[in-house]
Amino acid sequence: MSSHGYESGRLNLPFVGICTFGKFPYKPDWDAIDADVAVMGAPFDFGTQWRSGARMGPRAIREASTLFSFGHAGAYDFEDDITYLPAETTRIVDLGDADIVHTDTIESHRRIEFGVRKILKAGALPVVLGGDHSVNIPCINAFDGEDPIHVVQIDAHLDFVDERHGVRYGHGNPMRRAAEKPYVTGLTQIGIRNVSSTSRDGYEDARRMGSDILSVRHARKLGTEALLARIPAGKRYYLTLDIDAFDPSIAPGTGTPSHGGFLYYEVLELLDGLARQGDIVGIDLVEVAPDYDPTGSTSTLAAQVLMNTIGRVLHHRKT
Repeated sequence: MSSHGYESGRLNLPFVGICTFGKFPYKPDWDAIDADVAVMGAPFDFGTQWRSGARMGPRAIREASTLFSFGHAGAYDFEDDITYLPAETTRIVDLGDADIVHTDTIESHRRIEFGVRKILKAGALPVVLGGDHSVNIPCINAFDGEDPIHVVQIDAHLDFVDERHGVRYGHGNPMRRAAEKPYVTGLTQIGIRNVSSTSRDGYEDARRMGSDILSVRHARKLGTEALLARIPAGKRYYLTLDIDAFDPSIAPGTGTPSHGGFLYYEVLELLDGLARQGDIVGIDLVEVAPDYDPTGSTSTLAAQVLMNTIGRVLHHRKT
């Protein structure tokens, strides 16, 4: 055998091997989850009203995430002077994908909910890779036996439609369905802007049902600290992050792009503060549609945001 690198183990470069999330271990047995974080794909996009393709999001995010497979040293952030995701204490597994039944929204959602329930039963943090934003509906459903949660949505769109043409479980409905849950104590909806699929009545309904709605310009005017102060402190947060919250100049690969969005550090600083002031107990990242982004930058952004968010959640839980 050549001695190039083999004495100290395989190099495991990003372009080598199987594309699990971050190259963390694959765990196909959902009854034997022993981890702090469990990642599950939800490759479902039948809830879209415009451009489909988010079903390919989980695969693309996983592939992009191999760039951030840090190996034994973890990820040292010199600005924070913190090593996030150190190998000796990081327990993350990839469960693969929920099984989707094409054309059947209710059954596909049921299978996504089943996976999230398995993660919660194991005491792990569920991180769900969408898929369109309708996959948030079964994710929130799975928390019905848990302690109350406050939903933090980062998104270009309000997603608060009650019903339109009989549709109640599409990607325009998830925040309305969440607000109806007795265990959802409120919603903070950040990044909402421009022309929306939700009517004025929908905005009024959202506020009446406990939502605090902030645009990108509101968030920038407030600044991170004042923005965080509007989110109830010390709570259990469910974070739902639509990639179209980011400006399409850095995230073009999505079904409903909306100009005037966030940049990377604006969101990262918000998520870091959120992890400090409460407990993030569930995450989904949705609406990555890689076919609209031949550069792959949208998938890379999604993977980087998730890896950094998970790192901060785990770190701040221990401090």
